[in-house]
Amino acid sequence: MSVKALFDLTGQVALITGGSRGLGLQMAEALGELGAKLAITARKADELAEAKTHLEGLGYEVLTVVNDLQKLDQIPAMVDQVVSHYGTIDILVNNAGATWGAKAEEYPDEAWHKVMGLNVDAPFFLSREVGRRCMIPQGHGNIIVTASVAGLKGTPPGMNTIAYNTSKAAAIHFAKTLASEWGHYGIRVNAICPGFFPTKLASGLIDKLGDTLVARTPLRRLGGDEDLKGTVAFLASNASRHITGQAIVVDGGASVI
Repeated sequence: MSVKALFDLTGQVALITGGSRGLGLQMAEALGELGAKLAITARKADELAEAKTHLEGLGYEVLTVVNDLQKLDQIPAMVDQVVSHYGTIDILVNNAGATWGAKAEEYPDEAWHKVMGLNVDAPFFLSREVGRRCMIPQGHGNIIVTASVAGLKGTPPGMNTIAYNTSKAAAIHFAKTLASEWGHYGIRVNAICPGFFPTKLASGLIDKLGDTLVARTPLRRLGGDEDLKGTVAFLASNASRHITGQAIVVDGGASVI
């Protein structure tokens, strides 16, 4: 099989949560370009509509589903919509996430539960639903979790994101454990650990610490609009068919120093 054929996703259905903007939209663009049929979800209908127009303008087939993943009881209905439209789900990208900045000793209960709910609970419940509804019966599937380099170590003084870091460490181990459990079904599970990208989620920290972050990065740059495309294309395709349970860091080298 040629290398180009290994990356071909023609006919596969990819569900991307948080797919209306930022990293999720970037990954949707990549999977669409490789031939996948796209389903993107987010809370805001207007942002989904804008993303749909953008992706369809690139020639990709797109279904949008308005959904709040913090409401875990709505997950089955969201999966219903995708499966009713496309018939199955082959690729699941658990990308939606949240953060909250506060000192640990002052961290609000509701903030902790929000971050954990969206970053840990939702990926599990959604993966379980897609796994038992689609991937296990069909004997193959691919799950990708957007974790973070924040899940690999603590943070510099002043960042105060204890719930986010804890949740992303959980996301990495979720991917590893599910990969171990579901490998015999033909399902692969991997995590992507981005560093700092200029997204809405990270904008506050970048505004505050941007120059320092760049200076501490060997490649002397933050992540850009194209920098996750190759990684998600690799993990979603047969180019990585013998890789599962891994966490790939995409951070310009910042985590190695």
